[in-house]
Amino acid sequence: MERMSKPHRPVCTKFERFGFRLTLSMPNDHATPITRPRAWLARFDSLRVKLFLAIAGANIVLVMAAYLIYSWSFDKGLVEYLNQADEARLQPMVVRLADGYRQQGNWDWITTDRQRWYDLSREVLGVSRMPRRTEPGAAGGTPAASEPRAVPAPSPAPAANPATPAVPPPFTIDPRLLLLDSQRQLLIGPEGRIQQAVLKPIEVNNQLVGYLAYVPRLQMVASLERVFLAQQTRTFAAIALGMLAAVLLNAALIARWLSRRLNVLGEGTAAVAQGDYSVRLPARGHDELAQLAEAFNHMATSLQAAQQVRRQWIADIAHELRTPLATLRAEIEALQDGIRQPNPANLDSLAQEVSRLTRLVEDLRLLSLSDLGALDYRFAPVDLGRFVGHHLSDAAGLPGKPLQVRSELDAGVQIRADGDRLDQVLSNLLQNTQRYSADPATLNVQVRGHETEAQLTWEDTGPGVPPEALPRLTERLYRVDESRASASGGSGLGLAIARAIVEGHGGRMQASASALGGLRWDIWLPLHTETANG
Repeated sequence: MERMSKPHRPVCTKFERFGFRLTLSMPNDHATPITRPRAWLARFDSLRVKLFLAIAGANIVLVMAAYLIYSWSFDKGLVEYLNQADEARLQPMVVRLADGYRQQGNWDWITTDRQRWYDLSREVLGVSRMPRRTEPGAAGGTPAASEPRAVPAPSPAPAANPATPAVPPPFTIDPRLLLLDSQRQLLIGPEGRIQQAVLKPIEVNNQLVGYLAYVPRLQMVASLERVFLAQQTRTFAAIALGMLAAVLLNAALIARWLSRRLNVLGEGTAAVAQGDYSVRLPARGHDELAQLAEAFNHMATSLQAAQQVRRQWIADIAHELRTPLATLRAEIEALQDGIRQPNPANLDSLAQEVSRLTRLVEDLRLLSLSDLGALDYRFAPVDLGRFVGHHLSDAAGLPGKPLQVRSELDAGVQIRADGDRLDQVLSNLLQNTQRYSADPATLNVQVRGHETEAQLTWEDTGPGVPPEALPRLTERLYRVDESRASASGGSGLGLAIARAIVEGHGGRMQASASALGGLRWDIWLPLHTETANG
């Protein structure tokens, strides 16, 4: 009989205490790997939490490091201070030991009488606790277990006998205090601590007779010292905890303050991304965030202005295209209906409208190429004065309003330019002068060379332009007088094209009032040098 395989049976287990759910799928009694969502990690992606953790973590580390360093430094400094104080207190004992040796001639007077050593230590060093003596007949004859520093009372010193084994050096009440002979042999004190001791020589009649040794303490030994150290540690721990609390509060406030300002910036950016260019951010203060808010507001203003210009640009283009197209349509319909005859005059009228429409489309194409940075230039060295002179000579024979031209053209003013594009700039300026200058029209043209730039000045007679209109003359489709511009056949793109070409040459173009009563144009172009040519 064929064995049937068991279907997959997912087993779901909820761990609500831990805030997540585990789903186990166990096909054929084999468990698949356990996976769990990490949604709880998303809260740590918040900038506020990251700022709080960064600021709080750094300050906590600093506070803890300061606490540990202070505790270690205070403990070590206190121990060193106590060692120095103990060492200074030994000098009177050195003097007393020297006096005793001078009187007895040896150390037997103190090595055989422990009580005398204790009395001397108590008198000089201020030891307040007497060693407990064993009572006569007490069992064992040893000190009480509760008095680890107590030593038995010394027995009468036996007579010196070479055959008698040497008695081990007795212990003292302070295991850090040692007495050595002149050969540094231990007389009083515990074994094995001579290497750690500080030796103070004992001299009698300028002759070394022994040493009073003292082992420096490594930690607090007295109960009062420990109490004082513990009290200082607790005090600084309380200060450290208070500092930590202040640090956490300060970190939370700073993180909240920064995150709120950044959230405002994020909301403004999202609004601009949705096309709302009217949004503005509060720029309070003079910090980097305030500067960022000001830059954002400037960007939003520029985008809003660009949007308005684009909308106006589209509306103006539609208007400019509609006029010649409407004229063409009306004339064609008149021909179709037989109202007008297809004679040469009517056909010439149609051709003029088509030419006007063609020029408008070509001007729009040039401006679009300029905006894209795709306008083609063929740069070559050009003598600006000679080039302008040739252009004015050629223009004198063209039909149109007669002009009285006066020119001052410096020779040898070399620039790097595209001759065709530069000729287009001069043609647009000349057409503008012929259209709007009143009879008799006068034109003054000057070319001068400066240190790094060539200056072309173009002035004509009136009528002039209102001062508020001067900065807008190079805007696309802008006309000071709409009716006059339309009647003269201007598209309102010639000066915008001229400015685009000048800027494409690395120059600049500025309009101002002319001394002749009309309009003055100043064009600056960089000079052509060997460095630029290379």
